[in-house]
Order: sequence, then C-alpha cells, then structure tokens
Amino acid sequence: MKNEILYSVKAQRGPTLRCKGWKQECLLRMLENNMENAEAPERLVIYGGIGKCARNWESYHAIVESLMNLENDETLAVQSGMPVAVFKTHRLAPRVVMATTNIMKATWPIFYDLQDKNLTMFAQYTAAP
Repeated sequence: MKNEILYSVKAQRGPTLRCKGWKQECLLRMLENNMENAEAPERLVIYGGIGKCARNWESYHAIVESLMNLENDETLAVQSGMPVAVFKTHRLAPRVVMATTNIMKATWPIFYDLQDKNLTMFAQYTAAP
C-alpha cells in the first residue's frame, strides 16, 4: 500500500535532482527530512503530538508530485497542508506560498470539527511544508 511505504520516508541526499530546479528540490528534501525525523510518520505528525506536515496522505503525495513538476517560473499554493493551486509567476517569485491553521474566532472544538471534516490541520511552527 502506498501509505505504508511512506511511513519510512528518507530525505534524498547527494547531487541527484528529481525536480525541475534546485529550489523545488530543496523544498522536497525539507519535507522528506521532516518525515524522516517525524514523531508519528504514519499520521504525518512531525512533533508536538498534532503538528503535521500535510493534511493527509493524499495531500502529502500531491505536494510531492507538485514539487516535482513545478517549473522555475511557477508558485505552488498550499492551504493547511493541501496543495490548492499552481500559478505562473516568474523565476524570482517564491516557489511555494502557504497558510496553515488560519481560522478566525476559532476555539479548539471548532478547530477539531474542521479537522474532522478534513478542512484544516494543525502544523505548529515548522511542521508544514
């Protein structure tokens, strides 16, 4: 099963480029490094009991695929651990922009309700891509 294989993600090392540029490759390796050292990789939890690097395994795979296919003049938008769009930008623009756990007037019960509906995730400070 695809998910079981990813429980033991190892960050790529060395000069092999899998993406279309080194900026994208660097971001992919940082994501893999988070998973390699994760507290609970089977749940995508990096640290702190709930800080995740992606909303779910489908989103993780989609982020990886998006980074591998991202051109040097495109930007990937990630919202709460899920890739939502790729925009044509320019070579000096960020390769990824993201917003995570931005919920107005949220309480923990509201957050957990949205998380149960797969509409958000908790990333803490550095867990998300």
